[in-house]
Amino acid sequence: MEKEKSRGKLLSQEEELEIYKRRVKRLETELKVITGSRGWVLLESLRTFFYQTIPSFFSPVLRLFKKLLRVALYNPLVRIGLRRDDYERWRADETSLCNPDIISKFSHLPLFSIVIPVYNVKPQWLELAVGSVLNQSYPHWEICLADDCSTDKLLHDLLVDFTERDKRIKVRFLEKNVGIAGASNAALGMSEGDYVGLLDNDDELTQDALLEVAKSINDNPGADLIYSDEDKISESGKRYAPFFKPDFSPDTLRSYNYLCHFTVIRKTVLDKIGGFRVGYDGSQDYDLFLRVIDEDAKIVHIPKVLYHWRAISGSVGKEGTAKMYAYDSAKKALADHLQRVNLDAEIVDGLFLGSYHIKYRISAKPEVAIIIPNRDKVEVLERCVNSILNKTTYKNYRIYIVENRSREQATFELYDRLKEDPRVQLIEFDQEFNFSALNNFAVEQIDTEYILFLNNDTEVIAPAWIEEMLGLCQRPDVGAVGSLLYYPDKKVQHGGIILGIGGIAGHSHKYFSHDAFGYFGRIKVTQNLSAVTAACLMTKKDLFLQVEGFDTQLSHAFNDVDLCLKIRKEGFLIVYTPYAELYHYESITRGYENTYAKRARFNQEKATCEDKWGATLEKCDPYYNPNLTLLREDFSLKP
Repeated sequence: MEKEKSRGKLLSQEEELEIYKRRVKRLETELKVITGSRGWVLLESLRTFFYQTIPSFFSPVLRLFKKLLRVALYNPLVRIGLRRDDYERWRADETSLCNPDIISKFSHLPLFSIVIPVYNVKPQWLELAVGSVLNQSYPHWEICLADDCSTDKLLHDLLVDFTERDKRIKVRFLEKNVGIAGASNAALGMSEGDYVGLLDNDDELTQDALLEVAKSINDNPGADLIYSDEDKISESGKRYAPFFKPDFSPDTLRSYNYLCHFTVIRKTVLDKIGGFRVGYDGSQDYDLFLRVIDEDAKIVHIPKVLYHWRAISGSVGKEGTAKMYAYDSAKKALADHLQRVNLDAEIVDGLFLGSYHIKYRISAKPEVAIIIPNRDKVEVLERCVNSILNKTTYKNYRIYIVENRSREQATFELYDRLKEDPRVQLIEFDQEFNFSALNNFAVEQIDTEYILFLNNDTEVIAPAWIEEMLGLCQRPDVGAVGSLLYYPDKKVQHGGIILGIGGIAGHSHKYFSHDAFGYFGRIKVTQNLSAVTAACLMTKKDLFLQVEGFDTQLSHAFNDVDLCLKIRKEGFLIVYTPYAELYHYESITRGYENTYAKRARFNQEKATCEDKWGATLEKCDPYYNPNLTLLREDFSLKP
């Protein structure tokens, strides 16, 4: 095999072979996913037929078909009928959990202390909770129950009976009611295990929960906090509403307690931080988790459902308003956390109950350079710039319009009018359109600490959009910040980027309604993601130069994904915020391109991105979940 020149260097035969192996593997994965979804094969075949066989002069017909296809693939009614399997059906094909025989291969057999605070729970639910531990396939555990002065004699008798059933069960009856934090500490005080698992007195563990955690501890030496996915369980025992979580995400955790159940923590860490804190009842677990992560804990996520959260009357699992005091406790815990990590911010309620908006205070009010590429389309640019000038509440910014070979006289007349405002300047880029090269060139002309890349086909909605993005971007651990973008009809265009969807990446919650919360609220919370779109992206200039900017080989597609992955490789976080809202009319100024040429360029840039990031793209996006589909952008279950 001859050596191939790629990105300025010669590849060895071994490197070429590895690249082709990765491509084949990804194609096989995509094919497997596609063929596993009912109705998708036919739709994909039709799409391919139209793209490859219709001549370019039929472009209006092609565009109409593309629009109809998009409606078909993303319409909720069609989606339910064609693609989305319910949780019961999905569970029938669920990957089996650990085989108990694996215990013999463990180098470490941790003892788990399951801590259960008890207060006036119905005996039937406590029986099921304790029974789920008794039924564990992993034998090295103990149960520590602390009764917080329950008034039900039957419950008292049941607790006594537990101690007679199994010597691994410990019970303590408190002399006075001390609340859930105090009762949890009383149970914790009886624990002798290496790790402590938190179980509510009306919930259940799956049979292999502790076995999975033990395996994770053996696979991840030094793990301090391990958490799993979870679902709800009704009074009749029906499982529903699975929550397939991302790996550890600090900004997501600050937005809401997504760790929740099942969580296991190293006992020495709990001892160091002093266990649960009284005064945080209702959010005592949230407060505990925040204090654990502040100890620079090693956190591990098990992407499997190991916990069933009982949904009964009066519980938060069924009624979010059941314990309103818990939300005040949560904001108090967050305030303490932010103070411990030296972050200056205001905490207010988020966009839905149980979520929180961290409004970081901006220091020194630095100038932000807004870079907007443009070629003609006067009405588009004028709408974009006027929305910035008229709506933006942050004062210290400057708009840099990067002129790229416009031809219309009206465009230059608009430039003259806009330049009358000292906040607007013009930069000329007299080369063929290349998004990456154009923006790299503009950054070189600008001397500001913060850069905000913005498409000219956007329109500001939220006046405080710059404050929201800058407050996050000024944090030393954050490398880039993205926004929530809508189509003109207020459907979601971009709620962040998920790696792996469509082969490389896809937009989170695309086509969802503007008032939808998305998968467990993820449209409406600040969170960490692997990438965000450069249609509206803020970063630090020094960091942008450090990672060598946008890759000019990616002139149209995936340049933002590549940039974010380079930033993450340097150890920085990518953050998405729903509080910076804009309309995005999506690539309206590029004009009509021959379908064949466009597809050929897209395929080439896709191959470039695969070659560069193949090993990363083969793994599950850490801010997604392997149980969710890579076929669509709606967070539905994997077929």
